[in-house]
Amino acid sequence: MSWFTDPFAFEFVQRALLGGVLVAVLCAVAGTWVIVRGMAFLGEALAHGMLPGVAVATVLGLPVLLGAAVSAIAMSAGIGVLQRRAKLSYDTSIGLLFVGMLALGVIVISHAGSFATDATAILFGEILAIGVGDLVVLAVAVVLGVAAAALGHRSLVALAIDERVARVAGLAPRAAQVLLVGLVTLAVVASYQAVGSLLVVGLLVAPAVAARQWTERIPTTMALAAVIGAAAVAVGLLVSWHAATAAGATIAGTAIAAAGLSWALRSLRDRLTSPPSRSLAAASPRAAV
Repeated sequence: MSWFTDPFAFEFVQRALLGGVLVAVLCAVAGTWVIVRGMAFLGEALAHGMLPGVAVATVLGLPVLLGAAVSAIAMSAGIGVLQRRAKLSYDTSIGLLFVGMLALGVIVISHAGSFATDATAILFGEILAIGVGDLVVLAVAVVLGVAAAALGHRSLVALAIDERVARVAGLAPRAAQVLLVGLVTLAVVASYQAVGSLLVVGLLVAPAVAARQWTERIPTTMALAAVIGAAAVAVGLLVSWHAATAAGATIAGTAIAAAGLSWALRSLRDRLTSPPSRSLAAASPRAAV
């Protein structure tokens, strides 16, 4: 039992666990809609889109969370502008800004001297360095995210079913789209401190993918994804502690493994519970008679 409990005797690991659980809840709310709407590319793009703002804030000595938020919001707004003004498709707009923001971030990092440690923290996170202030920020982000998802639930559901139906029903699909992008932005920016810009998509997508194998209703998927994400955080912290691996990367890898395991178990259950196919019945001796 001490193998499981010893790491959590330290306060910094306890803070990491609490912060990771808050991230899991926030990412479960946003990630469920990401999966339902097929917007995983947006989450990855926003995670990389934060890089210039974080890099500039680090160089200037400003709060990195502020830089991340400004950069992610600018990218979200840019996607909308390219869609409306340049008449580009959604994926094309994301792809252009994704590469542009990533390139700008790398330019800033390469221009700054002795930036290797900060770059590692930006890309892979410092979940074991989470402080009380970070926990407060995450808690506020969770409250805002859950409240926004609850208030906009009907519009988001209508948008997921058919944008034209949502427009006819007066449910403001454009506002729902802005809300969804805002949810993803909030989750990515708030979670980057824990798992970094490269790995935040793992917690955003993988737990929701795992939960979607077993649930159909959106609130149930969110709840199960939060549980799976929290479990991935706990298991990832344990593994990283005993195996001396990077905590953020281990947590993200554990979340991905949970998605794979969930898919395998669902496939196995379907095989065991599915009725015999007609071809097998036709090949049986009784069918031949």
